[in-house]
Amino acid sequence: MKIVENINGMPPVGNVLVVNTGSITTKFGYYVDGEVVLDRKLEHTVEELSIFKDVMEQDRMRTQAILEALVELGVKLEDIDIVMCRGGLFTPCITGVYNVNDDMKEVLSSSRDGNHACNLSALIGDEIAEEINRIREEKGLKPRFGKCVAYVADPPMADEMLPECHIGGIPEFPRKTLFHALNTRAIMRRYLRETGRKAEDTAAIICHMGGGVTISLHKGGKVIDTSHGLGGDGPITPERAGCCPPYPLIDMCFSGEYTKKEIKKKLIGHGGAVAYFGTNDMRIVEQRALEGRPEYVVFMKAFILNIAKYIVAQAAVVDGKVDIIILTGGVAYSKYITDEITKKVNWLAPVKVYPGENELGSLAENGYIILAGATKIHTYNKDKIIED
Repeated sequence: MKIVENINGMPPVGNVLVVNTGSITTKFGYYVDGEVVLDRKLEHTVEELSIFKDVMEQDRMRTQAILEALVELGVKLEDIDIVMCRGGLFTPCITGVYNVNDDMKEVLSSSRDGNHACNLSALIGDEIAEEINRIREEKGLKPRFGKCVAYVADPPMADEMLPECHIGGIPEFPRKTLFHALNTRAIMRRYLRETGRKAEDTAAIICHMGGGVTISLHKGGKVIDTSHGLGGDGPITPERAGCCPPYPLIDMCFSGEYTKKEIKKKLIGHGGAVAYFGTNDMRIVEQRALEGRPEYVVFMKAFILNIAKYIVAQAAVVDGKVDIIILTGGVAYSKYITDEITKKVNWLAPVKVYPGENELGSLAENGYIILAGATKIHTYNKDKIIED
């Protein structure tokens, strides 16, 4: 399967390794001239991970697991031209691609801006790139694209929001970004390719629906507003509470019945459908709603309405001048959900559905764009946002 057919009119060339670390999985893919050759998911058991006090201590274990798997699968490390990694939690940054440098590794390894397994991807990718360069030097090889470098693409905390979109109700609570940047940017590129439109002339609201739901406004090639996937600024999701009324939340925090960790878990992980029904599988919720079970019917209506409200709210930022609304993510496989959302928002703009997500493929696509010299490479500075 081709990841991307052409870049600037030319077919993709090169060998791309992709690394995507999750809480209990390490996914990696290998692509040759745009074709997926390997797509693997390594499962890490609870016993395997329990020996580590913190997720950031798992980098060497996961790196070794990938290297051993590549050898078993017959991939020669010296043949890899570029390593693409899932973006971790780091600020300040904007959308686009970044080479993995010391500043980035310091912020990720210290979890300065957040602690999550996604922080490991860039650290692992950089270690693998260094190993590739060591092997090439040892063998006296002259690679066609020069030194192997690790990159990240469209990190989740990328911030291009308009200044007025940052303002919260009090100065201590500014609005921040944390959204599905990788998938939504890939979907935007796909939409532009299919329609022949230009990014600078297009305003799109993209709703990614998975375990988390984020709604982002793309205009002129930037993401100028977005909800926050983990910060309580957004709709109800399969496992997250979304926006909560502050006074009851304050009362819960000071009730003495819950620890800080327990309250955070109620909001993220045990919120949404999990809180109501004990499942984050929207297929189950949908099926029971269609069977007419009242509590599921009402929740499904609320889920759809919440998303529609946030989509429509984004339109105010551009005075209602929206060219397309796009629904994506795993939940978008549900025709019932996408049809019901469409009914509520298609008066604003046409609706397009791209179900699912392909993070490995999206990263590989960015890799080929880099190899073709068709994008700007950003250099991360831990203390200062770069100018696009």
